[in-house]
Amino acid sequence: MNTLSPLQEAISQIKNGHTLSSDLIADAFRVIMSGNASDGLIGAFLGILATRVPTGEELHGASKIMRECVEHISLPNPDFLLDTCGTGGAPKTFNVSTAAGVLSAACGVRVAKHGNRSRTGRGSAEILEQLGINIETSIKQQIKCLEEVGICFCFAPNHHKAVAHVMPVRKDLSFPTIFNLLGPLTNPCSAGRQLLGVWDNSFVLSMAESLLASGTCRSAVVHSEDGLDEISISAPTRIVYINDGKIIDETICPEDVGLQIWDRDLVTASSLQMALDMFKGVLIDGAKGAPREMVLINTAVGLLLAEEAENLSEGVEMGAEAIDSGRVAALIQNWAKVSNTHT
Repeated sequence: MNTLSPLQEAISQIKNGHTLSSDLIADAFRVIMSGNASDGLIGAFLGILATRVPTGEELHGASKIMRECVEHISLPNPDFLLDTCGTGGAPKTFNVSTAAGVLSAACGVRVAKHGNRSRTGRGSAEILEQLGINIETSIKQQIKCLEEVGICFCFAPNHHKAVAHVMPVRKDLSFPTIFNLLGPLTNPCSAGRQLLGVWDNSFVLSMAESLLASGTCRSAVVHSEDGLDEISISAPTRIVYINDGKIIDETICPEDVGLQIWDRDLVTASSLQMALDMFKGVLIDGAKGAPREMVLINTAVGLLLAEEAENLSEGVEMGAEAIDSGRVAALIQNWAKVSNTHT
């Protein structure tokens, strides 16, 4: 049988208005990730998929192949690992998801932070590098960071090498593709707890359904009414919890957890230096204000998912104490040291 036939069949079915079964999209992705598809077919497939919202079944089937191809980190009890990761594509804050992951680790949660460089030049990888953390760690170093610090960074290009087959096409396309959604669904450590932000509300439920199908332990997908792929301190945020085999759709507002509404511009970064200053201001210097409260509300959800906090208000208090005690600043310093120690 022609190895391209599953990909061609998938394109045909989408063109005719059908959704894809988990098995068919998995077969199509297997062709792509093996390097056996032409750029033309990959472009046609990604382009036609981008004309509509993928179903949860489609995301599940595609992410299954992504996970098969990932350079996996085998760890004990991955169900208790937390990842805080966004899809990007939303108005650029100062990398709140990374700050929330670091603060969650300072509160006692084991965090496997999955991330990459950003087209804006101020993604999670760039921020962590500026803090002295080695993002190019080996698997042994990542395990050491988790064991000794409670957090590791999984640099996406080092773990998803098969994605290189689609990078030329993705760079030529001027719009986000399904791969922007799949990255956060394929944590190399198989983290069972995920706080996952998406750039558009239309993707929230599909992403939640995919997480449910993958057997996630306790996760949440978020998108704010002011367009962020994080929990906002400027507007209500839709939060869809996946827990105990159920999907629960709720809304969270800063006032619900004792925080105030702030102007979104106060957490928007226009440069790497600006993002770094906000990041360090919150976690190292203990500065009060909008950036701190943005980190606290996102951390609170992470702590709830990790079952370290019984409710969001308690999570906010735990995060504030970890900042004010200097515990998170010490963690960052230790992480930089351990990540640069070769094993």
